[in-house]
Amino acid sequence: MQDSFKYKGMRRKLIEELAAKGIQDQRILDAFDAVPRHFFLDNAFAQQAYSNMAFQIGSGQTISHPYTVAFQTELLNLKKGDKVLEIGTGSAFQTSILCEMGAKVFSIERHKPLHLKAKNILRHLHYNARLSFGDGYKGLPAFAPFDKVIITCGAPNVPQALIDQLKIGGIMVIPIGEGQEQQMKRITKVSDTELEEEDFGVFKFVPMLENKVK
Repeated sequence: MQDSFKYKGMRRKLIEELAAKGIQDQRILDAFDAVPRHFFLDNAFAQQAYSNMAFQIGSGQTISHPYTVAFQTELLNLKKGDKVLEIGTGSAFQTSILCEMGAKVFSIERHKPLHLKAKNILRHLHYNARLSFGDGYKGLPAFAPFDKVIITCGAPNVPQALIDQLKIGGIMVIPIGEGQEQQMKRITKVSDTELEEEDFGVFKFVPMLENKVK
């Protein structure tokens, strides 16, 4: 895997596009500049790596549109040192963006081939996320509570186990919906009994499946 001036130039154009689409957090734009997205794709897609497109990454999963990754990240209101639970490691691109921004990332993937591939690429990029192979619906109770939770697949509902693992005052970003489209939601855990919910438009994700570890 190699970076080049050509790819760096393509990244800057993508960053300009993300800013034009409303991404305001400069730390996110800087992370997109630092993380080479073409490393996470098959060589056949490398030339399109910095277009605002999703791509197949195997196991029926996709790497999300760059705008979607940036948008979800911005909704997290991430602070350096935040302990973040990510559901759906996938290609590990979102994982890398969070690491680059200084988060302590714990990520779960239910597809073993993607989990192993993600381990390799994060090692290559020197990001120290804790990756787990398992069911995202269960979260990682042994490492809870988390400051932030981000779900990168479409969930039919909000898993209670993940709410339980979120700190009071913590934020969850989750796309909700069982069809081809989901409503992006930001959920703030006000107390053990109260959640505050905000809606942020329609997006498309692969489904979040329970008890389907492969």
